[in-house]
Amino acid sequence: MAMKSQGSSSDKNCKVSFRKKLLIIDSNLEVKDVERLKFLCIGLVPNKKLEKSSSASDVFEHLLAEDLLSEGDSFFLAELLYIIRQKKLLQYLDYTKEKVEQLLPIKGKISLFRNLLYELSQSIDSENLKEMIFLLNDSLPKTEMTSLSFLALLEKQDKIDEDNLTCLEDLCKVVVPKLLRNIEKYKREKGKLTAESHRWKGQEESCQNKYARSNGNRATNGAPSLVSRGMQGASANTLNSETSTKWAPTYRMNRDHRGLCVIVNNHSFISLGDRRGTHKDAEILRGVFQWLGFTVHIYNDVTKVEMEKVLQKQKSNPAHADGDCFVFCILTHGEYGAVYSSDEALIPIREITSHFTALQCPGLAEKPKLFFIQACQGEKIQPSKSIEADALNPEQAPTSLQDSIPVEADFLLGLATVPGYVSFRHVEEGSWYIQSLCNHLKVLVPRQEDILSILTAVNDDVSRRVDKQGTKKQMPQPAFTLRKKLVFPVPLDALSL
Repeated sequence: MAMKSQGSSSDKNCKVSFRKKLLIIDSNLEVKDVERLKFLCIGLVPNKKLEKSSSASDVFEHLLAEDLLSEGDSFFLAELLYIIRQKKLLQYLDYTKEKVEQLLPIKGKISLFRNLLYELSQSIDSENLKEMIFLLNDSLPKTEMTSLSFLALLEKQDKIDEDNLTCLEDLCKVVVPKLLRNIEKYKREKGKLTAESHRWKGQEESCQNKYARSNGNRATNGAPSLVSRGMQGASANTLNSETSTKWAPTYRMNRDHRGLCVIVNNHSFISLGDRRGTHKDAEILRGVFQWLGFTVHIYNDVTKVEMEKVLQKQKSNPAHADGDCFVFCILTHGEYGAVYSSDEALIPIREITSHFTALQCPGLAEKPKLFFIQACQGEKIQPSKSIEADALNPEQAPTSLQDSIPVEADFLLGLATVPGYVSFRHVEEGSWYIQSLCNHLKVLVPRQEDILSILTAVNDDVSRRVDKQGTKKQMPQPAFTLRKKLVFPVPLDALSL
């Protein structure tokens, strides 16, 4: 009890110390800086809260409440200070100008559009502003405005948005023509982002179509979707929107524990073939998630009854309350939308994930829940000598995949393969998917990449692999309802792996 009390006191002291640093930053900011902070936070903090904020500390409170700022992750505030050119204050957050510039492409939350408006505001002087207000006089309220409040009003009145800058361009042509260069630069950069998202989408569709053609187009002829209808566009929407995960808030990752990681590892079955090499997957998963700070529990050769006991135990585990995240890995044989227990009962993936909704598992409410499944989702392909497939009964009618993940937020389902196809496992080295997932976590977590970026890299890696004969390929598929970026804190011993 004494140790617990001491730890609690230490935590409070740390929080007080962090708030002291925020107060120091607040005391060094002027009224105009507060206005700049509020403007940059539009779209990330509710407008009503921003309107009521009269000091930097008010803004900080809202950032803390929205999980945009914490003692464990103060980068967003560092980004704000960097943009408003208060670089000397970065020292109170343990950042330097160079460190912020290095992390901006990875962790930056301020959108291109918001950055553009801020840049323009800094180049619109009082005379320019008067002229712009005069040109739009009939549609503007008779109140005193700054360049920032003027641009915010245009946005609020729907005169401008990230895809429509005509009004702003017309004003700049008449009043400050040189600012048209800023707008043109924004359009080019936005175009590059859009083209890149289309390229990624095209690559994904190309891979899926290629596998569909090689297997008689089974996946494209009325096959059920992996996820619920509400989630079918999640991946594409993330890539195709400027306000995507790149600028989304991040999940909190500074509680007492990182969380629990459960691994179900099925090697032996009643009549199905042994899954040789699966121990390699279980070992690397345990090592990587322990490295990330998770408490790992491995269950071997789990029957249907035992699986239900595991699910009941984990959904009511009190440790969730103090954890940041939950991970559930399944290594087994599988079919369309379902996995096999060791006694060969077919368990729908939805049945597993549904145990961890906010209603069933309150301790995980609003926390990310990650499920990684190494199992085939379709028909069997004749394996080579050292490559085996985790698919069974290709003639059996597929199980519906309509609701593989619950229709609620904060779930991620990482499948080793797209619906209808096999996934491969080397009998000595482990599966392509799990080995790639763990290796990319080891490399990209220290670079502070978010989980969706890591899974994109895994997709690219696995899709390039072929067996020795060059005839077998595989394409993983993530489905998710995450609301924020999930970035694992960098382990202290990141260089030891």
